[in-house]
Amino acid sequence: ACFRLLCSLLLPALFLSGILCICLVVLLWGVRLWIQRKKQLSSAGRDGKQPLLVAFFHPYCNAGGGGERVLWCAIRTLQKKYRNITCVVYTGDRDATGEEIVEGAFRRFNIKLIRPVKFIFLEKRFLVEASLYPHFTLLGQSLGSVFLGWEALLKCVPDIYIDSMGYAFTIPLFKYLGGCRVGCYVHYPTISTDMLSVVRNQDTRFNNAAFITSSPLFSKFKLAYYYFFAFLYGLVGSCSDVVMVNSSWTLNHILSLWRAGACTSVVYPPCDVQTFLDIPLEVERSTSEYSIVSVSQFRPEKDHPLQIRAFAKLLKEKRVGQQPSLKLILIGGCRNQQDEERVNNLQCLCEELGVSDDVMFRINIPFEELKRHLAEATIGLHTMWNEHFGIGVVECMAAGTVILAHNSGGPKLDIVVPHEGRVTGFLAEDEDSYAETMAYIFSLPPEKRLEIRENARRSVHRFSDQQFEDTFLLSVEPLFK
Repeated sequence: ACFRLLCSLLLPALFLSGILCICLVVLLWGVRLWIQRKKQLSSAGRDGKQPLLVAFFHPYCNAGGGGERVLWCAIRTLQKKYRNITCVVYTGDRDATGEEIVEGAFRRFNIKLIRPVKFIFLEKRFLVEASLYPHFTLLGQSLGSVFLGWEALLKCVPDIYIDSMGYAFTIPLFKYLGGCRVGCYVHYPTISTDMLSVVRNQDTRFNNAAFITSSPLFSKFKLAYYYFFAFLYGLVGSCSDVVMVNSSWTLNHILSLWRAGACTSVVYPPCDVQTFLDIPLEVERSTSEYSIVSVSQFRPEKDHPLQIRAFAKLLKEKRVGQQPSLKLILIGGCRNQQDEERVNNLQCLCEELGVSDDVMFRINIPFEELKRHLAEATIGLHTMWNEHFGIGVVECMAAGTVILAHNSGGPKLDIVVPHEGRVTGFLAEDEDSYAETMAYIFSLPPEKRLEIRENARRSVHRFSDQQFEDTFLLSVEPLFK
């Protein structure tokens, strides 16, 4: 009787599931045909004379970070190489005009585009804001990016689609429904094997709250959720025709998760090294004040509190009269209200530690002012754990500061490595080691510091704009065949 009941329930359920699956396939196929028809109508009469549409998905293209520098350099590179293309940027920056965005790219990054860019302004960018998803943030933002991608696809169907900001879940959408050739530039894996190990080992981090680490049950549940998300992430990422990653660290994670080694290559991000190399390098004159400069956006993973605490520790242990006074200058971009609140919290931390007079905040500053601060600095400071690459680290080295970065990720594997067997900078891991290493750098004779700065400068040529252009064009070539 039980078996009959089970069969009577199971068979209709299976039949219904099959019907629903067929309906879904037919629906998706219909949508694809509709989008293809829309694309054909918009490109009617193209006959090889109308430009090829190359679209970049970059919802925050007006932000001032390293990812945006990659975007504008990539567009300029394609404009140089291919005359018969129109570059399109999908953006959510509706508070600025296209002209203002392009002008901002020139002002911040010293990048002048050869031809105009077409901007597609998206209305649903709020769907990828982390603040919208207090729980299951990775999954929420990824699903949100699918809806944002759908809006982008409806507004403009390109020939070639490149996700340049890490929204991998948009890739199948453009490939299978949009019929586009698809590529991506991965700055940072949405999930990494390191993140899995943090949850597995119950470590407390900015993305792994204490209430989870203290509970074995919550930790197991979060680990299962992370494994499920990593599986989905690998699935969508493997749809790419071309995958570019920005460092050896990112490469290792993407190969492990996406398993798309045949079409994956390392393309170091373009760093404006020449502009910084133009800064004269000479032995420091005796000065009454030394500055330590940090260049990175005010985001939680950049770990600015570690910089302030290490600096406070350095000041506390510095014997009065033994050294000149020290200044910490925090330079970075603020993208939104959350970033501004973060800066306010950092200022409160400075007051709490009694270092407010010795710490300066310089937010969204022009390129020339950034250059001036780096030219005057002795130490360049960077504290992000597992920084995927670290354009700010390269800029500090090119400008002639003695770099002190985190002993992980891109800085450890690619940047702060010996050049021709000589020291190019220093690495640290926690408050104590950062404070000790800063003290050690200041204790060195100026001639020794100059030697390290010269070694660092010689090593950064492999991160130049020209090097990026060459490797980027080589990587995207399959998309243009």
